[in-house]
Amino acid sequence: MSGDGALSMANPKIEPLKKILERDPHDEVAWFGLGKAYLKDKSYPEAKKALEQTLQLQPSYSAAYLALAQALYKSQQIQECRQICLKGIAVSRNQGDLMVTKQLEHFLRMLPD
Repeated sequence: MSGDGALSMANPKIEPLKKILERDPHDEVAWFGLGKAYLKDKSYPEAKKALEQTLQLQPSYSAAYLALAQALYKSQQIQECRQICLKGIAVSRNQGDLMVTKQLEHFLRMLPD
């Protein structure tokens, strides 16, 4: 057994979530789950698309801003990441989601100039 996991790279959550979205493309929770699964797999462009779809369907989904910021950062899209952090901070404050606000503020401080 090599233990490198190369054969099992794809997150097992991806296909079931895609099936849910085939039936209901307006399920923002499934889009968010798909984005997080892609993020975990380091499939950042796919994560970005799924998380942007989450926010299109539910602009107040504060946790999606944090996940999208992570995908953008990992893709070296620093300016867009900064914008998403700022927007996410405003949304999460408005929602009273203090944990996400704190995480986004911390993330924003870590970004290079």
